[in-house]
Amino acid sequence: MTTTTRKTPTSRLRFGAARADITQPVGIYHRMWGAASHDRAAGVHRPLFADALVLQPLAGDGPGLLRLLIDLVGLGKNELDALVQAAADASGIPLENVVVTFSHTHSAGMMTPDRVPLPGGDLIPGYLADLNAAVARISREAVENTQDAVISYAAGRCGMAANRDCWDDAAGIFVCGYNRSTPADDTLLVGRVTDVDGKVLATLVNYACHPTTLAWDNQLISPDYVGSLRETVEEATGAACFFLLGACGELGPTNGFVGDTAVADSNGREVAYAALSTLSRLGPPAADFAYSGPVVSGATLGAWAFVPQDDPRVAESSRFSGGALAVPLPANARPNPDTLSADLEEWETRWQEAIDAGQETEARDARARAERARRWLGRLHHIPAGGLVPVHCSVYRLGDALWVTCGGEPYSLLQTELRRRFPDETIFVSPLAGDMHVAYLLPKDRYGLGLYQEEPSILAPGCLESLIDAIADQIAQM
Repeated sequence: MTTTTRKTPTSRLRFGAARADITQPVGIYHRMWGAASHDRAAGVHRPLFADALVLQPLAGDGPGLLRLLIDLVGLGKNELDALVQAAADASGIPLENVVVTFSHTHSAGMMTPDRVPLPGGDLIPGYLADLNAAVARISREAVENTQDAVISYAAGRCGMAANRDCWDDAAGIFVCGYNRSTPADDTLLVGRVTDVDGKVLATLVNYACHPTTLAWDNQLISPDYVGSLRETVEEATGAACFFLLGACGELGPTNGFVGDTAVADSNGREVAYAALSTLSRLGPPAADFAYSGPVVSGATLGAWAFVPQDDPRVAESSRFSGGALAVPLPANARPNPDTLSADLEEWETRWQEAIDAGQETEARDARARAERARRWLGRLHHIPAGGLVPVHCSVYRLGDALWVTCGGEPYSLLQTELRRRFPDETIFVSPLAGDMHVAYLLPKDRYGLGLYQEEPSILAPGCLESLIDAIADQIAQM
């Protein structure tokens, strides 16, 4: 027997949480998909939430970390900066210790300034003001709710997500859709948060899959599969479920790009059942699984049992360190804004001409091309003029677990490679921590193939690998 103890990854800390309903008003600008024919939200499928998690060292040394989890596709830099400032001011936690990530639902519209002139966009400024007020309130409440807690972690699997870099033989191009031939990262991590008496306070679920079940035919505000995931876990555990999206640049639902909300709910339940199954494997809080010796029976049996963690394990699981970093990465050439403006005008003209001629397919395609140009224009003024782009990250050690965030939308290589390099660590990875203008971070061997993700990416080949190295260096120092 090589070992007599199987450690349960554990974080001992102070934990507080609060939630706000941030569902947008019906009629707000909603169109996220280039192929969509509508502009305004026609109704609500499920509510959108903003969750605030406060994580502090047990000893009370230092302000800790404020993690905000928000049901939006993302926010522009100025809007995100204002939200982070509101959270920091309300919570008393320093600005640099406030980290925002998004569920990245594609059914909540783009809440950016370039959408304000569009139908329903007039509601965006008021919505963002209400969002900042709600986030400030829950940030303050989460601090007030902090108590001594134990997070116990476990790893499982879920096959809902699939690789979406798909080669279309007939068209001779890559499309962004279900790729049966390339395996997807199916890792699912859970964290069970309990108080000192063992009562469940919350569940954490970390899983990598684009919330793109609902696409151009959907006109309802929705958190996509995340909504039913949370609801199903909460019904089973009696406690709040907090979702942390994983690195999913090339991952999406096997069954996605639909208008049927029942499919989104089904996808969410699939992830929820996997999470609940994984939670079921956990023993009591703050306990490791240890060999207790032979028992003579019909055979001589080897008995194992959960035992309370000893003093060295308590010290290990109480560690709390980390912080933010910015990784400068080389950029590709910037598109010409005059060319983009001309493209936008041309495609909008073609769209209107196709509408007038009753050419639905041509109108849809022209509008989608206009949307691509509009997105690029909206991002250009946030891209530095120099050759390096800072990608913002954070790495925190919370006992036996590492909580990692980064900006942009990296491929899952980020998390699979970190876990390969540090096989004994539990690593939660969350992208979309700002830097929406960065867009995708592809592995260097995926450039030049005609993939969709390369088109909006501003970073040069090799940047994802450099980012992984930088984060791995931070982890190694811990």
